[in-house]
Amino acid sequence: MAISGGAHSGGFGKRRHRRNAVMSEINVTPMVDVMLVLLIIFMVSAPLLTVGVPIDLPQTQASSLDQADKEPLAISVNTKGQVFLQNSEIPIDELVPKLKAISQARGGNDERVYVRGDKTVDYGTVMKVMGRLSSAGFRRVALVTEVEQRP
Repeated sequence: MAISGGAHSGGFGKRRHRRNAVMSEINVTPMVDVMLVLLIIFMVSAPLLTVGVPIDLPQTQASSLDQADKEPLAISVNTKGQVFLQNSEIPIDELVPKLKAISQARGGNDERVYVRGDKTVDYGTVMKVMGRLSSAGFRRVALVTEVEQRP
């Protein structure tokens, strides 16, 4: 009886040290999962990032203005006729002096001013604000609207 102990004998106690080939493919499933979660988070949080007083703006077909380097000053008039400079309420009599002080602090006379008026606010209230801005020397005044939705 011959016993062979070669390297390729099929003995039970011996292990084969064969390594699997390295997988060179990229598993994109986790990346897609992360991207979908981020997409949902940004879709939910983007409407919450709008700055300013909550106002229901009128809709028009006007084209948008070019954006300047500096952030424009925003004046908002809500449904109750209250006037806001950026996010803080301000009496209409103090509007022009504060705007002039801000304009001088920023170092420019051609300050861009956006007027946001709720679509249900009285037309006279918005025109009162516009008149004060015009008489104070602000020439770059724009009315803010939303893009008109077509049915």
